[in-house]
Amino acid sequence: MKSHLRMDSATLRKKPGPLHSHIHSFATLLANRGYSRKSIAQRIRLVAALDRWLRQRGMAIKAFKEQRIQQFLRYRRSRYSRQSGDSATLRSLLRHLREIKVIPSPLAKHEVSPLDHLQASFAQYLTEQRGLRPATVKQYLFHTRRFLSQCFGNGALSLGRLNLQDISQCIVRQAKAISPNAAQRMTVALRSLLRFLQQRGDITKDLAKSVPTVANWSYAGLPKYLSPQQVERLLKTCKYGRVEGLRDRAILLLLARLGLRAGEVAHMTLDDIDWQAGELTIRGKGGRQDRLPMPIDVGQSLARYLRYVRPKCASRMVFIRLRAPHQGLGSASAVAYIVRKTLKRAGLNPPVMGAHLLRHSLATRMLRRGASLAEIAEILRHQLLKTTAIYAKVDVTALRTLAQPWPGGEV
Repeated sequence: MKSHLRMDSATLRKKPGPLHSHIHSFATLLANRGYSRKSIAQRIRLVAALDRWLRQRGMAIKAFKEQRIQQFLRYRRSRYSRQSGDSATLRSLLRHLREIKVIPSPLAKHEVSPLDHLQASFAQYLTEQRGLRPATVKQYLFHTRRFLSQCFGNGALSLGRLNLQDISQCIVRQAKAISPNAAQRMTVALRSLLRFLQQRGDITKDLAKSVPTVANWSYAGLPKYLSPQQVERLLKTCKYGRVEGLRDRAILLLLARLGLRAGEVAHMTLDDIDWQAGELTIRGKGGRQDRLPMPIDVGQSLARYLRYVRPKCASRMVFIRLRAPHQGLGSASAVAYIVRKTLKRAGLNPPVMGAHLLRHSLATRMLRRGASLAEIAEILRHQLLKTTAIYAKVDVTALRTLAQPWPGGEV
């Protein structure tokens, strides 16, 4: 690690402050996250300046917390030009010092409420018994906290007094302000909560059956998709000679050839790739795992990315941020952003710009090549065949044979 600090040794030789003995460990952390020597040196100069600032004010290391960061940055901005990454660097330093137990973690500002206790138990139930992903659990907790807050405010939770009127009022009130899809997700979350409460004995009636449905007909519209020519045009915009292009092409091929969901791509690990068998393990909804054959072009693109582009780091995630800190993409939204960015670069402007567009495109292409709905459901890993039935609507040629004559003549 000395090689990363040698370029700034003059700064470090100045009279030490309370942070001085921990600067090397922070520099090591930055190096392990993939920051360049120049970037590390810049951040260490900032930390050294903070160290001097704390020393000049007679502050011990335990006085270093979020408020001190803001005070120091205001002082620094009054004398030097503002650097956009300064706040993030110092917050990262604070997290590091807390993780190595140099600074104690902040105490909770308020006592844990009965609602917090209930939410913690509900989250454990959703994770351990239902097998839901963290993002889905977070969504359920958001909707159910709002429901319970509306019913009981900040007071005690009289769960046994919950009734159909409480449920209906909440859904009607919220459905006016959110989309039909969001309202449907809210009702799913409420049903899960009410089943959980009945299972625990907090309520005696099966109120889950009383949660009304939200009108959002599954087959009212057509699935949005790209033509095969547009999909290939999209892939061609990912230049082989560009680092970013090699990574994005591997991601797009997984979406376009295997119909993966954005979250499945974002959370794929190196252990999910079986090169000998030519298969991928896909970790889908509800903890489900499937093994899918790896098409040749997908395998080749993954191999190029892993060999020439993927940053060296400790993370086991397949797709890594190209800029430091080198860590996994994190969420489905990062994959969706890559799809939107590539669509714009390809000059394509479909009604829907998300990653699911390529999943719909694969299903539509398979259907038009003669695949059955059961075969499409197997590739897309739908648990229910009716989920796949919407793709039948895109086969206009086949639907013409089923259409009845219009009364009064041809149209």
